[in-house]
Amino acid sequence: MRQVAALAGVGVKTVSRVINNEPNVSAATIAKVIAAARTLDYQPDLHAGNLRRADGRTRTLGLLVSSVDNPFAGAVHRAVEDVALERGVSVFASSLDDDPDREQAAVSAFLRRRVDGLILTTVSESQAYLAPELRRGTPVVFVDREPAGITSDAVVSDNYDGAALATRHLLEREHRRVAYLGDKANIRTARERRQGFLDELGRFGVATRDVPVIEGLHDAETARLATIALFDSPTPPTAIFSSQNLVTIGVIHALRELDRHRDTALVGFDDVPLADMLEPGITVVAQNPQQIGRVAAERVFARLDGDASPAARTIIPTRLIERGSGEIPPRQEG
Repeated sequence: MRQVAALAGVGVKTVSRVINNEPNVSAATIAKVIAAARTLDYQPDLHAGNLRRADGRTRTLGLLVSSVDNPFAGAVHRAVEDVALERGVSVFASSLDDDPDREQAAVSAFLRRRVDGLILTTVSESQAYLAPELRRGTPVVFVDREPAGITSDAVVSDNYDGAALATRHLLEREHRRVAYLGDKANIRTARERRQGFLDELGRFGVATRDVPVIEGLHDAETARLATIALFDSPTPPTAIFSSQNLVTIGVIHALRELDRHRDTALVGFDDVPLADMLEPGITVVAQNPQQIGRVAAERVFARLDGDASPAARTIIPTRLIERGSGEIPPRQEG
C-alpha cells in the first residue's frame, strides 16, 4: 500500500480510503490510485481493508463454544449466527473443549482478526486477561458460564434451580437412592448443578453421604462406564440424575446394556437428540440454547450501538419435560 501511495503521489491513508470506497475522495485522486495499483499489480487484502472501514468495524463476531459437535453448543451457534446475519455480520466460531490454554488461544485469534465483539463460553479460573479489551470498548458477552476476575455481560441457564427441580422430581416419586453423574468439577455450571442436587436432597432429609456423587465425566463413554460400575454395588441406585447431555447419553447406553432402563429412573439436565423417540422417553430439564444465543448476540449489538448500561446477568429459565424415564417408581428389592 505504501508503494501504491508513493507512485500515485498521495498518502497511505488516501489509498486506504479509495480501497474502502470511503466518501470525499476526488475522482482524479481515485483514478491515480487505481492506476498505480494496476501498475504495481497490487491486490488489496480484503480482510485488512475491512479493518479500516469508516466506522472502524470488521463486521465479524468471535464465538467460543464448548464444542461445535455438542448439540447445545450447536444450537447456541445457530442462534448467534441468525441474529448476526440479519445485520450483515459474519461469525467466527471455535471449540473450547474445556481446555484453558485452548480458550486463550482462540480468544487471541479472534482479537487478532479485530472482531467487533466476543461471545464466549470459558473454562479458565479467571478471565481477567480480557480486561484490556473491555477497557478498549470491545463488547464481551459470556454464555452458559459466568466470567471470573472481570465484570461483563452474561447469559446463562438457571443451573442450580434446574438441578433442584430434577432432583425434586425423583424424590417426590419416593426415590432415595439417587445417584449424581456430573461433568468436570472445575466447570462452574457443573458445580452449580451438583449443589442444586445436594441441597434438594437435604431439603428432603436424605443424607448426602449415602448418595453416589460421581464427577469428572465429560463424554458419553466415561459416563457409560461409570453407570455400569454403579450397578456393581450391593445397593445400586433406583434413580439417576445426569447433569450434562453427553453424560445422559452415556447413562442411556449403560442402562440399556444392563437391561435396567425400565426399572431405573433417569432425569437428565439438558435435552438430548431423539429423547422422545426412546422407550421409555427420557425425562429432562431442558435448557433453551436458542434463546441463550439470541439474547447474547442481541446484547453484543446493543453494546455496539451505544448501550453503556452496567453489565447485566440474564438468566434463562429451564423447564422439566416428562417423557417416562423420570417417572419410573423405585423398584422393589428382594
